[in-house]
Amino acid sequence: MKRITLPFLLCMLFPALLMAQSISREQMMYYTQEWQGERFADGRPKVPDAILKRMEKVSIEEAWAVLRKHGFHNQFEGNWQSIHPDVPVVGRALTAQYMPKRPDIRQRMLDDGHKAGRIGNMNSWPIDMLTEGDVYVADCFGKVKDGTLIGDNLGNSIFAKSKRGVVFDAGSRDLEGLQQIEGFNAFVRGWDPSFLQETMLMGLNTPIRIGGATVFPGDVVLAKREGVIFIPPQLAEEVVVTAEIVALRDAFGHQRLREGVYTPGQIDSRWTPEIEADFLKWIEQHPEKLSVSVEEMKELLKSRTW
Repeated sequence: MKRITLPFLLCMLFPALLMAQSISREQMMYYTQEWQGERFADGRPKVPDAILKRMEKVSIEEAWAVLRKHGFHNQFEGNWQSIHPDVPVVGRALTAQYMPKRPDIRQRMLDDGHKAGRIGNMNSWPIDMLTEGDVYVADCFGKVKDGTLIGDNLGNSIFAKSKRGVVFDAGSRDLEGLQQIEGFNAFVRGWDPSFLQETMLMGLNTPIRIGGATVFPGDVVLAKREGVIFIPPQLAEEVVVTAEIVALRDAFGHQRLREGVYTPGQIDSRWTPEIEADFLKWIEQHPEKLSVSVEEMKELLKSRTW
């Protein structure tokens, strides 16, 4: 019996990958069919800007808990170096996959790209595709020396297009220059003065691996000091709302502790039905604090794991 290899499977599943370096709109929609919202022209999910803005206040742990509840156990990767550790990067993933250079394949990929209208070197192609709200996420197999995907010139171009930063399983150069781009941040594996060499772009807006995480185009990127988590678009709103409810519960608990109504042991433990009822009454008295209806919040509380 003929052995079925991984490259063979990739050709069968993603026939556009080797020719156009991207998957088709139909494939994009098929693999992200849980997302029912707006999409880009290529089918990539477009999580609303309002959700991205609210996501900035979500902690990695809060997002992780919601994803684990839904069976997504491989969405976080830690151990990064960044320009500004306390400045989050939040946006929609636009992905790229690089591989070690093989001259014959690289030249044909380059030729095909130019015939399709792409301009310049391969590492500029993902940048050309960026729109505001995108985060450029690249798998360059952890290469730092000679694996610097951007310097300050490309960093300026990225920020001009996306108003966001980058997440690279690779290196970057020109740290001092990148620091001068106000609002820009980069999560990378390391810094090196070398130029990008001996690589080739094999996947553009395709599924990629970042360390131990699987990333699909359109995932919401949440990058903070602890690391980076990639949130499937269909779970983005739940992540945000859950985090906001946790913040409300904290505010309620702190107030009741200051008032002497409950003890720390009562607030730190799983709440009794009486405390839950008190919390819901408190919420009804402060409707301006809610981003969802009381009914929606009650439904989320039913399935909570905390």
